[in-house]
Amino acid sequence: MSKEKFPVTPAIRFLRDNKAAYDEYLYEYKEHGGTAQSAEELGVDEHNVVKTLIFKSDRDIICVLQHGDLEVSVKELARQIGSKLIEQCDEKTAFNHTGYKFGGTSPFGLRKKTNIYAESTILNLDKIYINGGKQGFLIGINPDLLIKLLNVYPVDVAIIK
Repeated sequence: MSKEKFPVTPAIRFLRDNKAAYDEYLYEYKEHGGTAQSAEELGVDEHNVVKTLIFKSDRDIICVLQHGDLEVSVKELARQIGSKLIEQCDEKTAFNHTGYKFGGTSPFGLRKKTNIYAESTILNLDKIYINGGKQGFLIGINPDLLIKLLNVYPVDVAIIK
């Protein structure tokens, strides 16, 4: 019987260094499959799969965590964080700041210090599934770790897809 080999990414190193509890899940990554595809493969509710999005504000690069089945209102995000302009980062800028490729971005182990905002309702879930730092690799964690380890700022910026 073969044992699955899970990747050791900067996110996993960060979680190990902080002695955080997490579960690991591999799935077949499909370009543009998104959270719907990973949720289906893992047999979990897409609402509990959290996407990590990288935006550029008029001041800096920020990270936003959102439920997989919802989108971010950039207008409301700008209002809540006091920014004049917010737009999604291009892949090169996001990679240079985070160290992760699109489809594999984790909020853990980011290359550069980044303010991280999370949809407030994510923090009420029992367990979330979030990228572990590689395409096709999710980790399951208690959302309390987002506050404990990342000092996330709660926001209410969700809109229905």
